[in-house]
Order: sequence, then structure tokens, then C-alpha cells
Amino acid sequence: MDKTSLRDAATIIVLRDPDTKPSVLMGQRGKKAAFMPGKFVFPGGAVDPEDKDVPMVPPGTLARTRLVEESELDPNTLAAAAIRELWEETGQVIGVPGKWKNPSPNWASFAATGHHPNGSALEFFFRAVTPVGRPRRFDARFFLTYADALTTKPDDFRHASDELSHVQWIPLSQARQFDLPFITQIVMAELETRIKRGEPSSTVPFFRNDDEAHAVARIGGLTPQ
Repeated sequence: MDKTSLRDAATIIVLRDPDTKPSVLMGQRGKKAAFMPGKFVFPGGAVDPEDKDVPMVPPGTLARTRLVEESELDPNTLAAAAIRELWEETGQVIGVPGKWKNPSPNWASFAATGHHPNGSALEFFFRAVTPVGRPRRFDARFFLTYADALTTKPDDFRHASDELSHVQWIPLSQARQFDLPFITQIVMAELETRIKRGEPSSTVPFFRNDDEAHAVARIGGLTPQ
């Protein structure tokens, strides 16, 4: 695949202590990375073909409905990719106990934890497309979950890969002091609104981010369930 072609991707926002001192799990991309070098980002990455075949608890009804509306990919595939990226980049697990039969190489280390990914813990939160002309382009779906959904200790990053450095919980009140991508700043603002609201919005923002206009559409229009 051409590296500049649009690839499906999944990103996960893990929110901790939303009622007291909200913080999010982030890490820094390498200085030499082709995509967003040196930026602090949420865990995430491209969807792999193997993500469609994993045994998992599917996303909840509202998330599934909205994902079906806006994507040709199966909702399970997108949710699985987000959970896999969280595991690879931070060593954190969102799962339920379960045994695997012949997991693919991309899922072998997650399977070794003795869990199936738990998509029911994820809320479909945001969608954004990388502008034309960037060295990597992604159609990214952002999922929101909470630290309470982690089956691992939230401060234990021993099993993280080296894809992100300085993995840490960043208070929302201090997040803008870090080197954040533009789209991450927008998502942060949406997250702050979500925390104040206390429940999912009736729609999901879709930031098209094209060259002519940074237009925001809304996915859904459904009543939260």
C-alpha cells in the first residue's frame, strides 16, 4: 500500500479520575518518526488485517450503531485495533478473561495475558482524517474509555513497547503545556466538554481536516442509550 494513501486507524483515550483530577494516558512519538515526530499523542495506530478475527466482547449498542453508520469496517475490528494499540504502546490491558486458539503474531503477546479484548468498555468519541499531503494519512476513530476498565495496574508500563516514550498520565489542566498535534488539542477540548456533560453526546464529531476547510460534521444524531 502507498504510504500516502488513506489508512483506517484507531486511537484510544483513557480517562482517569474524571470527577476529581481528570488525566489522560499519553506518550511521546520518536523525534525521527515519519508521522507527528516528537508529539505527545494518545495510543493508536493503523488497523491491521488480523484485527477483524480476534475473539472479543463487542462494543456497546450505541457505539456499534454509530460505527456502522460511518464506516465500512466492522465495529469489532476498529475497537480491537484500539485495544491492541493500547497494549502495544502502554502495556495496559482492556479485556475479559479468555483463552485463545492460535493467535496471530500481532495478537500473541496480548493473548498471553489471558484476556480477550473488551470492546464494551469503549465509547466511540471522535473521528478525524489526516490532511492531504502528509507523509502518512489516516482515517482515525477515537475511542474513549476509563482507567477503571483497565485490568492492569494503571501505573504499570513495564510491558509497553518502544513505540512511545515518556508514557504517563497527563492532567487535562496541564496537557496544553506539552507538544500536542493540532487534532489532539481539538479532541482535548471535546473531552473537557464531555466530562462536564457527564454522558455521551447525541452526535460524534467528524473533523474532515481537508485542505480547503477544517470542517466538522456530526455523526449520529441518536439519543444516548
